[in-house]
Order: sequence, then structure tokens, then C-alpha cells
Amino acid sequence: MINELRGQFELAWALTDLHLTALVEGDFLWKPVNLVWTVHVDDSGHWWPDWAETEPDPIPVPTIGWVTWHMIFWWSTALAHLHGRPVPQRTEIDWPGPSGSVERLRELSAQWRDLLATLTPTDLAAPSAFPWGAGSGRTVADTTLWLHVELTKNAAEIGQLRMLRAVAENHQLLR
Repeated sequence: MINELRGQFELAWALTDLHLTALVEGDFLWKPVNLVWTVHVDDSGHWWPDWAETEPDPIPVPTIGWVTWHMIFWWSTALAHLHGRPVPQRTEIDWPGPSGSVERLRELSAQWRDLLATLTPTDLAAPSAFPWGAGSGRTVADTTLWLHVELTKNAAEIGQLRMLRAVAENHQLLR
């Protein structure tokens, strides 16, 4: 199962990196609709995401900036859990901006690849609370599989937003 997990990650990462490589600065904060979750820079130059403790209805459409922050957040959290380190709070993880977000995601992918290289069958069977919470009965294998699906989902979101922006920029939207 370990080799399959590594292969699954490499495929998910290749699809993600395909979209990340194509991003230009204007893609990150482009708003496809008026109701969005995005990221905002504060007076100190740090970027912070829109957030609600209770998910609103309707759910705002995320910008690519928000999606990349979200990826940085959950990936950093998953790595902390699996390494047994203190888990950062959401409010501790800012967005590194358009120029830094792709680089940060590539760093996280390298850390994930390193983790996968060290996993044993015993590790995969160990309990894991992330992202379900303590007492879920889930394992490190479940967390790993979840992360790969989440990565693929976020790559699809980025790709779709990127394609919509390209069409919108060419004034070919159907309305």
C-alpha cells in the first residue's frame, strides 16, 4: 500500500503543479462573482483569508488566493499532526502572497514526499485524529488518502478558476 500511496501522491501533485505553474499574478485575486472568499493584506504586509466559524449559505466562491491559502493551512496542519508537532492555529497561518504561495506549496509537497518516503506499514495503521478529530477510529493511511483527494480537489478548483478568468479576460462569457 505504501508504494501505491506514493504513486497516488505523485499523480495528484503533477496535476496540481500543472495548474500552479500556469498561474500569473492576476489570477490569485480574480473574483468570478461578487460573493467570494479571498485574502486581504493588512497594514503589516501579511495576507489573511476571509473566514467564518460557521459556513455561510450560500458558500462564497473562493479565489485562487484563498484556495492556495487553504491548501497551505491544511497541509501544514496535516504535517504537524503526523510529525507529532504542535498544530498551528488557523490564525497563525497567513498567505505568502501571489509570489510566495506557489513556492510554499512546493515546499509542502517536498515535505509530504519526505514523509511518505519514511512511512512503514505500522505507521499507516497507527491512529490519526486529523482531520476527523480524536476517537474517529481513523488511521494515518486514512489521513494520507484524504490529503491526496483534497489536493486533487483543490487543483481542480484552481484549474477551473484559471480557465474561467482566461475566458472572462477574452470577453467570451455567456451571460
